[in-house]
Amino acid sequence: MSSKRRKLRVETVKKKVKGKVYTSVLLRCSYRQDGKVKHETVGNLTHLPPDVIDFVKRRLSGELDENAPQSSFEIVRSLPHGNVMAVLQTAKKLGLENLLASRPCRERDLIMALIAARVLSPRSKLSTNTALNAETAKHTLAEELELGEVDVHQLYAAMDWLVERQTRIENKLAKKHLKDGHLVLFDVSSSYYTGRESPLIKHGYSRDHRPDRPQIVYGLLCDSDGRPLAIEVFPGNTADPPTFTQIVARARKRFGINRIVFVGDRGMITSARINEDLRGVEGLDWISALRTEGIRKLREAGAIQMSLFDKQDLAEVTSEHFPGERLVVCRNPALAEQRVRKREALLKATEEHLEPIRLATLRTRTPLRGEQAIGLRVGKVIGKHKMAKHFDLMITENSFTYTRNEARIREEAALDGLYVVRSSVDKKQMNSEQVVETYKSLAKVERAFRCMKTVDLSLRPIYHRNEDRIRSHVFICMLAYYVEWHMREQLRPLLFADDDQESAAAARESIVAPAQRSKSAKRKDSRRRTDDDYPVQSFHDILADLGTLCRNRIRIPEFDSEFDKLTLATPYQQHVLDLLQVAT
Repeated sequence: MSSKRRKLRVETVKKKVKGKVYTSVLLRCSYRQDGKVKHETVGNLTHLPPDVIDFVKRRLSGELDENAPQSSFEIVRSLPHGNVMAVLQTAKKLGLENLLASRPCRERDLIMALIAARVLSPRSKLSTNTALNAETAKHTLAEELELGEVDVHQLYAAMDWLVERQTRIENKLAKKHLKDGHLVLFDVSSSYYTGRESPLIKHGYSRDHRPDRPQIVYGLLCDSDGRPLAIEVFPGNTADPPTFTQIVARARKRFGINRIVFVGDRGMITSARINEDLRGVEGLDWISALRTEGIRKLREAGAIQMSLFDKQDLAEVTSEHFPGERLVVCRNPALAEQRVRKREALLKATEEHLEPIRLATLRTRTPLRGEQAIGLRVGKVIGKHKMAKHFDLMITENSFTYTRNEARIREEAALDGLYVVRSSVDKKQMNSEQVVETYKSLAKVERAFRCMKTVDLSLRPIYHRNEDRIRSHVFICMLAYYVEWHMREQLRPLLFADDDQESAAAARESIVAPAQRSKSAKRKDSRRRTDDDYPVQSFHDILADLGTLCRNRIRIPEFDSEFDKLTLATPYQQHVLDLLQVAT
C-alpha cells in the first residue's frame, strides 16, 4: 500500500551548461510512496519578482500563519507612467534611438529623456533635471531609461553632443522620408529671447510682436505631409530670402536628392531668389506666390481679367514678366468680402486717431500749432493700421485736414480676393488644382511652428546663452515635434482633427474655396465624443489622462518587501494605448 503526503518548498537549482551557469527557482514537493522518498517539481518560479518568491518561501516555511488576518500594505510612492510609456514606446518604434546614435551611450539616453520630457511637460533644463532625479521625480521617465542620478551639467554635455550630430541625424530623416521628386515644405519663424549673450541674438522683424526683444530666426524643412526633417537657426536680423538661399544650397547636396520641389511663401521664394538660386538649375522646381505688386503688374498688362472667373474660380495664365513660369490666378469671393470689411474697419480706426488731431488745431484754447508739431502727432498714428497710403493729408502751420484717397482704395479693391500661385513644375507632373493645393499645404509647416513655439513644446522662452546650446535646444524641440506628429496621426480619431479627410476633400466646392470638415468631424465638434462614444480631447489632455496610469511602489511591512503595481487602465485609456500600439 502506498501513501502520498506532500510537503511543498522553494528550491534554488544551479545547472552548468557549456561553461555557463543557469539558476532556476523551482516550487518542489517531497513525498513518501511505497516506503521511498520521492521529489516532484510543481512549478517554475524563476521569472517571478524576488519579493513574490520571498513571500512564497515565508508562507511555506510557516512564517505567515494561514489563520492570521491579511497583512496590511503601504503605497510608498506613485509616479505617472502611462504617458511616459506612450511617448517612449512611440519614439523607439520610430527608430529615434538609432537616428541619434547607432550604439547605446549615456548621451543618447539623456537626449531621449530631453525629447520625451519636451513632449510630456516642456520646462527649462534645470526643471527637467529635477524631474528626472529619483528624490524629486515627476514621472517614471528616468526609471524607464535607467538613467540613475542625473546632473544638469550632464544634460548640457548631452546637448553639445547632439548639436555635433545634427547634420547626420537630419540626413537620416531625409533618407527615410524623402525621395526623388518629393515635395519639400519650407518656412521661417522667429522667437524672442530675454538675454543678450549669444551672437545669434539680434533685433529683427518679430513674428511674436515683441519688437522690444532680440530674437533668433529658424527655418523648418518638412516633407509634404508636414513631418519635420531639418531645422536651421539664423541670427535674429536675418530676412526670409537669405534663409531660403542657404537651405537650397545645402538640401540637395546633404540629402542626396537629384530632383526636389521647394514650396515656400511669397515672402521667401521671391523673384530675386528664383532668378539667383533656382531658375535653370536641373532638378530644382518651386511653388510659391506673387506679391501684390506682381499681381498688380499682371492686371495692368491685361493678363488678369475678371471674365476669367465667370465659370470657375481659378485660371492659368502666362506673362512675359515671369518667363517660363506657370501662373495660376485664383479668386476667392469669401476672401474678397473679408478684405472689404477689414479695410473699412482699418480706415475708420485710422480716422478715429486722426480726428482728435484735427480738432486740436481748431480748439480756441491752446490750439495745436506748428507744421512740425502737427506732423509729429500725425506721424505717430497714421501708420498704426498700415492705411497711410489710402489718405491724403494736408498740414499747415495752423491747420490739419485729411481725406480718403478713393482712387487708391478702388485700385487696391480691384485685387481683393485675388492671389496668384507661381510654379516651375511641369503640367504633366501637376495640374493647376494640384499646384494650388500644394501651395496651401504650407499650412502644415505653420501648424508645426504653432506646436513648437507655444501650444505644445514651448520652444520659447529660450534660457540658453551658448550659441550651440540654443541650436541644440531648437533641434530638440524639432525632434520632439517629430515624435508628437506621429502620435497625433495615430490618435487622430480621438482628437478634434478631421479623421475623414477624403470626405472633407469631396465636400469642398473647389481647391480655392475654404476647406471643409467632414460630417464625422462636425459630429465630434458638437458632441465632443467619437462615433464609438469615446471622449474627444486635445493631445495634451490625452497625455494628462494617461498620466493617471501610475506605477505604484507597494510595501508589505510584515515581510519588509516592496514591489511595483501599475494602475488598471480605464476602457478609454486602453483604447488610447491600442491606437498607439503601446504595450503595458
